Amino acid sequence: MSSPNQPTIASASGHRVFATFPVAVLTIVLNDREQVLLLSHPERPGKWEVVNGGLEAGETVWDGAMRECREELGSEVRLRPISTLHALTVAYDEAIPHMISLIFVAAYEGGTIRPGDDMLGSRCQWADIADILAGQVNVIVPRGQPWLFARALDVYKIWRADDVELQIKLTAPHK
Repeated sequence: MSSPNQPTIASASGHRVFATFPVAVLTIVLNDREQVLLLSHPERPGKWEVVNGGLEAGETVWDGAMRECREELGSEVRLRPISTLHALTVAYDEAIPHMISLIFVAAYEGGTIRPGDDMLGSRCQWADIADILAGQVNVIVPRGQPWLFARALDVYKIWRADDVELQIKLTAPHK
């Protein structure tokens, strides 16, 4: 289903026209105890979310995900980006009926968590994925998809077992 007001952009040659979409970036951060880091905004007590926000103009998706992590977790936190986990399209509101949501996995490598920016004053917790899967933790972002946490843990375990580079380096633009 397409939106009648969907903006587009043309390639330099003008031969290809692509749809443009707003993009949300979410990062599931895991620690060496295989727990996920969740934040609860003071205005939404008891409701938990992973680091998330909107991609800004000119950013790569990884740059946007890591910027959101710095803004929401603080500049002292050290993360290792591991992999893209999932992509889906969500309805944001009436004006943005189609938003691409990209979900990433990162490993926590240390540093003090000090929520800032739009998560200032938030509580944070390391949650067991089994508790999320059992519905014992009220996760609102990502909403209704607890299986994503199990898949994030699978990817994390692969990375830890083999120390493989799951995110390839960016190369020259596609020709």
